[in-house]
Amino acid sequence: MPQLTADQIAAYLDRIGVAGPLKPDIDTLNMLHRAHVTTVPFENLSIHLPGEEISLDLSTLMDKVVARRRGGFCYELNGLFAALLESVGFGVERLSARTYSATLAAFTSRPLDHLALRVTDATGGVWLADVGFGKHSALPLRYAERGEQSDPFGTFQILETADGLLDVLLDGSPAYRVDPRTLALADFEMGRWWQVTSPQSLFRQMLMCSLPTPDGGRVTVNGRKLITTDADGRRERVLKDDAAVLAAYQELFGIALDVVPTLA
Repeated sequence: MPQLTADQIAAYLDRIGVAGPLKPDIDTLNMLHRAHVTTVPFENLSIHLPGEEISLDLSTLMDKVVARRRGGFCYELNGLFAALLESVGFGVERLSARTYSATLAAFTSRPLDHLALRVTDATGGVWLADVGFGKHSALPLRYAERGEQSDPFGTFQILETADGLLDVLLDGSPAYRVDPRTLALADFEMGRWWQVTSPQSLFRQMLMCSLPTPDGGRVTVNGRKLITTDADGRRERVLKDDAAVLAAYQELFGIALDVVPTLA
């Protein structure tokens, strides 16, 4: 995949509030990962806005996430983050994952449902990085570690299955199952197309924009409902009109929209 130019890297770092220069070491990876997770929202608004397309093209991703200061979902966020890491000097491999359904108690999604990253730093350390899952870790996880890993956003664990796949758990509950075979970003085009177009896609059935807070809480706009979680618990309230919805996108996520996205 083409690497970012120096100007693109500078703009990307400004977007997530990080100052250079950068080195391909774990300190840099931790800094970039946490900054990205807490700055760039997980959102599917483009699916429900007129004239907006979701593309895996690097220049399109840069325009959306960096220039227009929007968010996205896994193919977009991890796809662009991978390009940044490679431009800094990290080794990056793109991995397919199936997400877990708590309702059905099974990994029910199709292959390529999620894109995660296996990252190698300059010392040979290998990490599972993911800035595009919604509710996930603030910091990359040690890829080969099978014990519990403490993170500001919870306790994570990576367990190997009998057939060589990797289950990622958050606070003891499965999040997704990773296939360790390396893919290209273009291999996820079919997953992107399905998520955007299929009536069965959850992204077509819901409107969501979400961002974790530095203290481990989270703020989410789900349709017209504002959901806030923090140390005091979970609170919900309905945003009364279009102006309140647009103001919430702007004030909470830095997303400036002219119209309110609506379900088709």
